[in-house]
Amino acid sequence: MSGEEVVPAKKKRKGTKDERLKRSQVLLDVTRRCASLANIQDVWKELVSMTSYELDCDRGTLFLNDNETNELFSFVAQGNLTREIRILNDSGIAGHVFQTGQAMLSDNPYEDPLFNREVDQRTGYTTRNIACVPVRTMAGEKIGVMQTLNKRLGEFNDDDLELLEQMTTQAAVVLQGLQHYEQIDKIREKENAFLKLMSDINSEFELSRMLMRVVQEITAMLTSERATIFMYDQSTGTLFSRVSAGGEINEIRFPSHLGIAGEVFTSGKSMNIPHAYADLRFNPSFDKQTGFFTRSILCVPIVNNDNETIGVTQVLNKKGGIFSDEDEQRLKAFTAQISISLQNSKLFDDVQRIKNYNESMLQSMSNGVLTMDPKGDVVTCNTAALNIWEAEDHDFIGKNMRDLVGEEGKWVLEQIEQVKKENSSQLITDTAFSLSGTNKTVNLTLMPLVAAEEDKELGSMIMFEDISSEKRMKSTMSRYMDPVIAAQMMDGDTHEVLGGVSAEATVMFTDVRGFTTITEEYGAQGTVSFLNDYFSLMVECITKEGGMLDKFIGDAIMACFGLPIPHEDDPDRAMRASIGMIQTLWSWNQERLNRGLKVVDMGIGLNTDMVVSGNIGSPKRMDYTLIGDGVNLAARLESACKSYAARILVSDSTVQKLKGTYRMRAADLVVVKGKTQPVKIFEVLDYHNQTSFPNLMDVVNLFNDGIESYQMANWKKAIERFNHCLKLNPTDQLSQIYVDRCEFLQSNPPEKDWDGVWVMTSK
Repeated sequence: MSGEEVVPAKKKRKGTKDERLKRSQVLLDVTRRCASLANIQDVWKELVSMTSYELDCDRGTLFLNDNETNELFSFVAQGNLTREIRILNDSGIAGHVFQTGQAMLSDNPYEDPLFNREVDQRTGYTTRNIACVPVRTMAGEKIGVMQTLNKRLGEFNDDDLELLEQMTTQAAVVLQGLQHYEQIDKIREKENAFLKLMSDINSEFELSRMLMRVVQEITAMLTSERATIFMYDQSTGTLFSRVSAGGEINEIRFPSHLGIAGEVFTSGKSMNIPHAYADLRFNPSFDKQTGFFTRSILCVPIVNNDNETIGVTQVLNKKGGIFSDEDEQRLKAFTAQISISLQNSKLFDDVQRIKNYNESMLQSMSNGVLTMDPKGDVVTCNTAALNIWEAEDHDFIGKNMRDLVGEEGKWVLEQIEQVKKENSSQLITDTAFSLSGTNKTVNLTLMPLVAAEEDKELGSMIMFEDISSEKRMKSTMSRYMDPVIAAQMMDGDTHEVLGGVSAEATVMFTDVRGFTTITEEYGAQGTVSFLNDYFSLMVECITKEGGMLDKFIGDAIMACFGLPIPHEDDPDRAMRASIGMIQTLWSWNQERLNRGLKVVDMGIGLNTDMVVSGNIGSPKRMDYTLIGDGVNLAARLESACKSYAARILVSDSTVQKLKGTYRMRAADLVVVKGKTQPVKIFEVLDYHNQTSFPNLMDVVNLFNDGIESYQMANWKKAIERFNHCLKLNPTDQLSQIYVDRCEFLQSNPPEKDWDGVWVMTSK
C-alpha cells in the first residue's frame, strides 16, 4: 500500500438493534466518563483504555496536534511517571491520517512505506495491523489522531473505524475544552512570569548577568537554539556581547557594520532570514570554526526612548520551522520593554569599568604608591607598597606621613611641601628611606594631586621602587628565565617562588621530526646552526604568548604557561603558541625549500595540571624547572604525536579549561605508559587551511561520530565513518590508523568489558 492510498473499505455490517443500542451506550459512556475528568492526561488514559477495550486490541495511542510546533504529541506512562512523546504531524501513518483527514486501515504495516518500524525494533513489539482515525470536533476541526494496534481476533474493519471515530468525536469536545483551559492557564503563567522577569531585569544593573538572563528568556520564548544580544560601544564603534564559557564570562567584539547584526544595527530595520546560507550577507566562517549550523536568523534592533539604536538582538534556528511574523513582533515588543534596562546597565557597566580600570591600574603597578590628603594623612595604599614595606592596610591607611617616616624622614616631608608649592613632580633616585620602622633602598617619585577642572589641591602622592630587591631578584632569576618574566615576578613573593611552589599550569613539550637526518647530513656545525635558527623561531612564539621557556633537551623544548606568573587564559595561550609554532615552521620550511635545504616537522604535547616549580639541584649548580605527573603526561602526549600522525595533541584537562574556540577532534581514550587511568586526548587542527586539510569540519564531525562507534565496539559503523573521512581527505592519516585498528579488533575482538581505552606500550 503506497503512502498516498487508503485501504479499501471492508464490507460494513449494519448490525442488529441490540448492537446499535450497545454502541450508543458506549458513546454515552465515553462522553460521561471523559466529562467527569479534570485534566487532559486523565481523559487521555480513559479514552485509550475504552477504545482498546471496545476494539479488542493490544494497544492504543491518542495524538493531539501542537499548532505552534506542527507536532503530534502523546503521553506514555512509565511506572508512576508520565512522559511526553512528539512526532512531526506529517510523518508516519499518524501524520498521514492527520494531514489527509482520512481514516486508514493497515493489515500489513511492514509493507506500508508510511510505517516507521524503528519503534518496533527498539521495543521488541511486532505490529500486525493498525486502525488510525482523525480526531475531529463536532464542528469538523481536526485536533489530532487516534491509533489502535493489533486486534486480538482477526483484523480491523470499517465497523472498527466507524466506532473509533465516533468515540474520539465524543471525547473531542472535552479534549478541546481542556486544551483551551490549559492554554489560558499557560498564557496566565507566561504573563506572570513575564512580569516577574521584567521586575528582575529592571533590578539588575550588572550587564553580564542581565545579558545572560535576557538571552535565556528569548531563547525559550521563541523556541530557538541560540540567542545573542549585541550592545553598541560608541567609543570603539563596535558591537559586543558577553557570552558564558565554562561558567566564566567572555566578551566578543566586531565592527558595528559587519554581518547580519551589523546590517540590522546600521539600518535600524529587522531581518528575518529563513535560510541563512542562501543570503549573501551571511558569513558562514563562524559555523565552520564551531561546527554549529545556522539555518534561520531573526535579528531586530534595540531602540531606546530617544529613538537611538543601542544594539541588536539576534536569534538563531527556530525549532520546528522558521521564524514567523508573530515571532518578530514578540521579539520587538520584548526588546522594547528591556531597552531602558539594557541602556542603564550599559552605563553602569561603563562607569564600573572605568572605576575598576583605575583601581586595577593602581593595584597592578609594580611600584609602591601612597596617596595623602592635604593634611598628610594616607588615603590609599596599593598592594605593591604593602609588599615592599611588609605591612597591612591598617599600618598605613589613616596614619599621618609625619608619624610614618619619623625624625629621620623629615626631609621627605619638606620635599613633598616643595612639590605641592611648585605643582611639579620630583624624582629622587637611590636613596635610603624608612617607613613605619622598615628600611629600604628606593627610588622616590613625589607628585602633587590637583583637580584639573577646579585647580584645587587634593593632596600628594609618593611612589617608591625597591632598588635592592630588584637587583637581587633580577641577578638570580635571569639565569633561569626571560628577563621580562623575571621583572614581573618582582610583584610577588619571590623567595617562595624560587624556593618551590605548587600551582596549576599548562606544560608544553615539542620535538623535531626528522632531526636524525639533519644531524647526519649537516654535521656538528650545521646542526648547531640549524637548531639555533629553529629555537629562535619557536621561542619567539612561546614568549609572545607569555610562556616561560623551561629548558632545551637536545632538539626538544619544554615550556610552561602559568608559571611563574599565572594568567586567567594560560591554556589558551599555550594553544595559540602551539598553533603559531606549526604555522611558523611551515613558513620556515618553505624558505628552506626555496634555498634547497631540508625541511622538518614537529610534534607538540600540551597538558594542564598541578605541577611543582622551583630551584632544583645542588648549592653549586641549580636549575629552575618543573616536575610532576602533569609534566610527564605532556611529554607522553608529544611522543604520542608519532603514533597518531598528529602535530598537536592536548589532554582533556587542557580542553576543559579553554576559553576560546578551536578546531579539534577527539583522538583517543588512552592509558599512557607509566599510568593506569585513561586520558582523553584531542588533536588540534586549527593551523590547517583548505589546501592542507580539505573539508576539515566535515571530516571532524564524521571522525567524532566514528570515535563514538569505535568506543561502543561497533567496528562496522566506525570503519564506514573513517573511510568516509578518507574520501573527503585522502591524506588524513589518523582516519587510516583507525580503519586499520578497527579491522584488527573486528578480527580479534576485545574482552566483553571493552571500554574503548587504548593502552600505549611505548613512551
